[in-house]
Amino acid sequence: MFYDAAKRDHGLPQDPLKALIVPRPIGWISTMDAQGRVNLAPYSFYNGVGEFPPMVYFSTTGTYGDTPTKHSRMNAEQTGEFVVNMVSAALAEQMNVTTAMVAFGVDELKLAGLTPVPCQFVKPPRVKESPVALECKYWRTIEMPTEKGHEAKRGSVVFGQVVGIHIDDSIIKDGRIDTLAFKPVARLGYSEYTTTDNVWRMRRPDDPRYQ
Repeated sequence: MFYDAAKRDHGLPQDPLKALIVPRPIGWISTMDAQGRVNLAPYSFYNGVGEFPPMVYFSTTGTYGDTPTKHSRMNAEQTGEFVVNMVSAALAEQMNVTTAMVAFGVDELKLAGLTPVPCQFVKPPRVKESPVALECKYWRTIEMPTEKGHEAKRGSVVFGQVVGIHIDDSIIKDGRIDTLAFKPVARLGYSEYTTTDNVWRMRRPDDPRYQ
């Protein structure tokens, strides 16, 4: 089939776009507002976008309750800091709890029964149960184009520079990160998720670093 992305004339019960851009890693973003209140929310439009310096982004869409944008974006912009926590297979249910729409200032770590741990370089806490956490300094936000008729769903992309990295020693094997040791969760389409439980190597023929 083919359909016009602007017209969305696919004829399917639900828009298939997110089911086609898969799998998407989940950035479990912890932030703190100006009053010191903690927020934790997962974003499936998330990824790394650079190494030198290490940079990541997470993308938000639309408003959130009675606030003009998502709490994570508001806090990151106001305080200049955020943390990306990795969602392992063992944390899938707790991650799902933090997707609930709650009032600004409500601590989702407490709602999900998670443990906040102080970071080294930023004020927002990381999730103790998460095997990986990236401490980030906010860089900038880029507003996405507005689509006519969908102004309320306008998106934005929040960028941050990674300044500190926490790795649970249990997922390091022979000097490498053992992905199967924690099975990261990724988002698919609709209400579907997947875990990384099948890994293989494909060596680049022209670069000895990738062995």
